[in-house]
Amino acid sequence: MNSRERIQKALNHQQPDRLPVDFGSTATTGVSASAVFKLRVALGLHRPGDRVKVIEPYQMLGEVESDLLAALCADCVGLSAPSGFFGFRNENWKPWTLFDGTPVWVPGAFNTVPEPSGDILQYPEGDRSAAPSGRMPKDGYYFDSIVRQQPIDDERLNVEDNLAEFTPVSDQDLAYYEREAKRLHEGTDKAIIANFGGTGFGDIALVPAPFMKDPKGIRDVAEWYMSTVIRRPYVQEVFARQAEIAEANLARIYQAVGNRVSVIFMSGTDFGTQRATFISKDAYRELYKPHHKRLNDWVHAHTSWKTFIHSCGAVEPLIPEFIEAGFDVLNPVQTGAAGMDPALLKAKYGDRVVFWGGGVDTQKTLSFGSPEEIKAEIRERARVLGPGGGFVFNPIHNVQATTPQANLVAMAEALQELCRA
Repeated sequence: MNSRERIQKALNHQQPDRLPVDFGSTATTGVSASAVFKLRVALGLHRPGDRVKVIEPYQMLGEVESDLLAALCADCVGLSAPSGFFGFRNENWKPWTLFDGTPVWVPGAFNTVPEPSGDILQYPEGDRSAAPSGRMPKDGYYFDSIVRQQPIDDERLNVEDNLAEFTPVSDQDLAYYEREAKRLHEGTDKAIIANFGGTGFGDIALVPAPFMKDPKGIRDVAEWYMSTVIRRPYVQEVFARQAEIAEANLARIYQAVGNRVSVIFMSGTDFGTQRATFISKDAYRELYKPHHKRLNDWVHAHTSWKTFIHSCGAVEPLIPEFIEAGFDVLNPVQTGAAGMDPALLKAKYGDRVVFWGGGVDTQKTLSFGSPEEIKAEIRERARVLGPGGGFVFNPIHNVQATTPQANLVAMAEALQELCRA
């Protein structure tokens, strides 16, 4: 099988020829630029003067190039919007060095001027005349959003303010998607995992709108969560209008990319904590499920794409709801959270949802375990989650910058062993 066929088998709950693997196709299945660099050096892929391209500046995720994809047995490539988290385009690359010394390329609009404190600020659309929207603390590894909440007057709240970022897809972006989908489909044998944006309802990473110069509406994290209870009709109207725009955009995007795409990232909203679900089933059913189902139903009726939901945490009680809402794929499968035992998940839901993740615990094992422990956990997850398809290996969320080099190598060696099996 080639990579695209292997992923399709897994998505169809059929046994592929070997373990399917993803590294770097989405912003929740990625690898920090520092970890990419350490892997390239350790695996003999680094050449003097090489730098890692930072393709997602908010989390400082690095590009996993084709030679590293091959070393990790990876089967996927990503297709995302041309503009990133801070609203500037991934172009006009310039050299920069991370606080830990990693040499990287960053987009031209990336602010490289440190504050007197040593912190790095980022600006929406790279415009330094606007208020900053992100901060990387000195010696940090990624950015935190800067909340720019204006005073809230409930009598004057306007739904349009929380819809400002949900607009019809531009002809320029459509041309980009068409060009990139064709390039990736014809130039590789990888499965294309797309994130076109606009389909995630209440994703708290996006609520502060770090890509907007002057965000209005409800833009504070705590205020947004409270609003799902105390201003529920307002939030419901935002979601309903967003769904209308998203459905129209999906139709236009499909005309541009067709069935070259294998999977579409639909939702990154987290519904779980380490210990329990973040919201009740009733709240999910009332606020989110109708809109998730509407968009998933459209995708399944008009395309061959599979739909992907990311939710960290202890979401086992919500998995039946996600399945009923039409999601085909669950990520990151946080097996260390309460109720998320991989054997339990496989037994209860393995024939109805694809587990994309859960391959090794980034909070504990990959970051702090021994190489032997890492290899053992990866083998065990493949043994439990792999039979019958319905599993794509990925660590539990992104590989972090501080992961020891020896542990990264152990992960690569375990995957190479499984891919030869």
